[in-house]
Amino acid sequence: MNQPTLKFERKLWRNGFKYVCGIDEVGRGPWAGPVVAAAVIFDRNASLKNLTKLGIRDSKQLSPAKRELLDPIIRQNCLAYSICETSVKIINREGIVDACQRTYRKCLKKLKTPADFILMDAFYIKKVAKEMQKPIIKGDQKSISVAAASIIAKVYRDNLMLKLHKKLPQYHFDKHKGYGTKKHQEALVQHGTCSQHRTKFIPEKLKALTS
Repeated sequence: MNQPTLKFERKLWRNGFKYVCGIDEVGRGPWAGPVVAAAVIFDRNASLKNLTKLGIRDSKQLSPAKRELLDPIIRQNCLAYSICETSVKIINREGIVDACQRTYRKCLKKLKTPADFILMDAFYIKKVAKEMQKPIIKGDQKSISVAAASIIAKVYRDNLMLKLHKKLPQYHFDKHKGYGTKKHQEALVQHGTCSQHRTKFIPEKLKALTS
């Protein structure tokens, strides 16, 4: 299991970049619910020695309880952060790739301290100058800023799905968070789709059973 570090951030700080932002999204693959992205900027002048000791890592490698514990710590100890979502309606209209890109840009605009360099997981952000970005393969496993963004985005989205569960308990969004699990498939067969479903994500064979 990889432990993310501040290696990328420190190199950029040494090169004169003050506000290095890590950005990541969650909810790219589910069949239901919005996609969420977060951006995090740590203060290069603050004491960051304890960051690596907190257990910050890719959100997928952490238990829900650990993510919930780290979420307020990250928010309180960063210079700036933002969290944004893009609705199912837009995902269905534009596709998930463009929806993710839209969400990244919303996060950057929402930051109270504008980023002067961006670290992200694997993909460039369109309509943002390439010279101020560095896509990192498995960035959420290598950069603490990206990993921190993945954690607060995941906690935020999971809480959104819990709220959706209260409105639509028949789909069990609290259990699978919109992913295509067996329980979700069974609910779709029984109840059909709802306004929170991404129509293009659901397999055609399953759609036939819901019609």
